[in-house]
Amino acid sequence: MNGKKEKSHLERTLTLLTWLIILSLWFIIANIEDTSSIVLPSPQDVWRAFIDIVSNGYNQLSLWGHLGDSFERLIIAVLLALITAIPLGLLSGYFKKISAIIDSIVQFYRPIPPLAYYALLILWMGIDDGSKVTLLYLAAFAPIYIACVSAVNNLDQDYILSSRSLGASQKDVFLRIVLPACLPEIFTSLRTAMGFAYTTLVAAEMTASTSGIGWMVIDASRYLKSDVMFVGIIIMGLTGVLLDSGLKYLEGKFVFWKGKA
Repeated sequence: MNGKKEKSHLERTLTLLTWLIILSLWFIIANIEDTSSIVLPSPQDVWRAFIDIVSNGYNQLSLWGHLGDSFERLIIAVLLALITAIPLGLLSGYFKKISAIIDSIVQFYRPIPPLAYYALLILWMGIDDGSKVTLLYLAAFAPIYIACVSAVNNLDQDYILSSRSLGASQKDVFLRIVLPACLPEIFTSLRTAMGFAYTTLVAAEMTASTSGIGWMVIDASRYLKSDVMFVGIIIMGLTGVLLDSGLKYLEGKFVFWKGKA
């Protein structure tokens, strides 16, 4: 136990040192006279831009309004992906006939870059949040679905055969054997899907949008507001880390047996 605590403390120290070095290099390079603030704004400039955005907002909308709009789109899309991809993925892995219907569709659209069909979504659904949520939903759906199918296919068949020999019904086998055994991969895929959807969020907010943290970065880039761009990028990075940490915490609560012999 003490060894694990020491290892954890060492890892946190290394992480802290890494970021201290990155921030120090940023401060030194940005404050050299030949370095343009447009190319690389200093930490002081970025901090002042952050304080200004917190105090006065950006484009007549507060920072929390931009974050709220982005996260509303993101959370709705990921929740929709969860409640559809998990059952469809598990059923596709468990029943080959369902897989024959769904799998080819997912495999067809999965490698297509989101921007390639975003214009079509706008034509079909308009420029409101419906097209943006759908784009994020499609980005999040595929990794969750594929992970669920893979988890079922890798499931030890002895568990299923043993439960059936003891009189378990098809429903019991699915809910008590298949679903719990697949939970570790489901949570891993959820973290991956959240990352894909968050990355796609910027693309979704690039077109016909006037709010969102991704739109703020894109809009600032048009006017060479590098300090605002850095603020948006840093906020997206930090919120992404917080989201992933929250999912890891939930994973530890719901899949407490993962990694234990």
